[in-house]
Amino acid sequence: MQIQNLSKLLVAVIAVSQLSACGVIAVGGVAATATIMADRRTPGVQAIDKGIELQASGAFDKKFGDGAHINVTSFNQKVLLTGEVKDAAIKSDAGSYIKDLKNARSVFNELIIGPNSTYTMRANDTYLESKIKTQMIFTQQLPSNSMVIVAEGSSVYLMGILTEAEADLAKKIASNTSGVKDVYAYFDIISNAEKTRLENAGKADESQPSSPPKFQ
Repeated sequence: MQIQNLSKLLVAVIAVSQLSACGVIAVGGVAATATIMADRRTPGVQAIDKGIELQASGAFDKKFGDGAHINVTSFNQKVLLTGEVKDAAIKSDAGSYIKDLKNARSVFNELIIGPNSTYTMRANDTYLESKIKTQMIFTQQLPSNSMVIVAEGSSVYLMGILTEAEADLAKKIASNTSGVKDVYAYFDIISNAEKTRLENAGKADESQPSSPPKFQ
């Protein structure tokens, strides 16, 4: 039953994530309006983030094999490592690898020393991420497409480009979600003026180059 519910929720979240503007979505038979804002990263930075994730994941799989289960999440060139490794040496090695990448601004090494998580544990993490993501999508004040949510066990990690008010709201929503024990936020904080600039830039012709976000 839990797997069926998980599958349904994942389908709904994936469908919602494909929208680029306001949309009416049926959830549990009830129509709701979700405001989906554009990613506040430039296309170039989005490509860099994806490249970091692919490069690091491939390198870790090749070097550590089954001795580690490492998730690599890059957002705005800030890299988060989560998962499990068998010893401190692997954890340190993984962190050092990211630090040496020229496109990585910083690394947050949250790897846990212990046995690899099971399939059931990872499915539960995905379910928890989906619950939080869904709540944030239906919160008008949050730019849900400019955030990433990572769950490992009962811990949740948040990354994104937000104002102080948006960051506080995102942390509150994550903390109040059933099943969440700890919330760690690694946001890039922008001013309200920068938020307005980015929103206006998102409405402009996508073919025109845009300036990167200005962080406080």
